[in-house]
Amino acid sequence: MRAVTEPLPQKLAGAWADLVATARRTTDEGLVVGTSGNVSVRVGDTVLVTPSGVPYHRLGPADAVGVDLGGRRLLGALRPTSELPMHLAVYRATGARAIVHTHAVHATAVSTLVTELPLVHYMAAVLGGPVRVAPYALYGSEELARHTLDALRDRTGCLLRNHGTLTYGATLDQAYDRTAQLEWMCRVWLAARSVPGLSPALLSREELAEAAGKLRDYGPRP
Repeated sequence: MRAVTEPLPQKLAGAWADLVATARRTTDEGLVVGTSGNVSVRVGDTVLVTPSGVPYHRLGPADAVGVDLGGRRLLGALRPTSELPMHLAVYRATGARAIVHTHAVHATAVSTLVTELPLVHYMAAVLGGPVRVAPYALYGSEELARHTLDALRDRTGCLLRNHGTLTYGATLDQAYDRTAQLEWMCRVWLAARSVPGLSPALLSREELAEAAGKLRDYGPRP
């Protein structure tokens, strides 16, 4: 195990700095409270993760925590996040390079009401389709990790019942953006369904598929 006082290799140091910035962003933008939620990034076969119970604004280079895909500690002295089993399960089963897990208010509320987020907006296509809700299991458990993988089948994000959200991506920015989009869609649905006597209009699977095709060409091009 690398001593905590040793400087990190440049590649890991940059990834850790980006991870800390993303973790702080989840707090700054109201997606987590206190030390809830967690963030990780994969660099080769090393997974850097936020430590357990440490406020994100206190994290610095000496606080880096890294494990291999089996959970064996590779660097750092702090204890990894309690949700490490869930993060590692996603890395082993998908092409994820970064994961963001939050306790976002609107998404957590929706997780208590439905088994799948209704298709209130076409941005569900960014997550691969209708967003499923993983059944409740104790946080940090292997059971929760299994439920999460089931909910993520052909998706890049899911809700966790009575818990929060998990999204992944090729980069921390992409994983975070997917988290933010998911929270926003949950907020829209809750706002629409709160109007007495009216029900939200929902998209069909065909309309979502059409939007997904168009979104593939979205963004700047050289």
